[in-house]
Amino acid sequence: MNRRHLIFDADDTLWENNIYFEDAFDQFCEYLSHSSLSPEQVRSVLDDIERTNAKLHGYGSRNFARNLAECYQRLSERDISDADLRSVQDFAHAILERPIELIEGVQETIAELSSRHELTLFTKGDPEEQRLKIDRSGLARFFHHAAIVKEKHEPAYRQLAQERSFVSDRTWMVGNSPKSDINPALAAGFSAVYVPHPRTWRLEHEEVPDSHPRLLKIARITELIRHF
Repeated sequence: MNRRHLIFDADDTLWENNIYFEDAFDQFCEYLSHSSLSPEQVRSVLDDIERTNAKLHGYGSRNFARNLAECYQRLSERDISDADLRSVQDFAHAILERPIELIEGVQETIAELSSRHELTLFTKGDPEEQRLKIDRSGLARFFHHAAIVKEKHEPAYRQLAQERSFVSDRTWMVGNSPKSDINPALAAGFSAVYVPHPRTWRLEHEEVPDSHPRLLKIARITELIRHF
């Protein structure tokens, strides 16, 4: 009677992800070495590029490499060579080689929750890249289903619910992103658990309701055990 559908985001909810993109951006800024723009100003230009290109190409390190190359072409103060473009793209490609670092407490929490609830992994990005992360994480065995989509918006949640026959009042979305995890899940009629990450990607920032009857806010993922 208490069994629920718990849907989990992956990147920066179960394992570290954005920290590697931030490291790549720092390398990019050092390589660009702009004479007048601060890293924050360079980041603003890159944000605009990423907003546009995400609609066309999606997410992931390969698309990030494309975005860095475009940003370099816009901002470089010297003649651009093919070697330059390869170098800035390599900052992003190296992300694929970084280890999967589970967030503290994730392994134990997911293992325990899977013994009494149905767990679904719901992530966006490059399908091949996301599947590789899932496999490398060692968490796949705890999930009944994994879905990788181009964008996590309200229609995507409604489609997931239809495909998996989720009952909205027994379904919870757990994630760190207001834009992709919390707000669209609430809009689709689910409940949601907001687990903030201090380094959530800035393009995933949105306001979440201060108070909502279907929203739970926790500081650490291990707190889920007390509620579910």
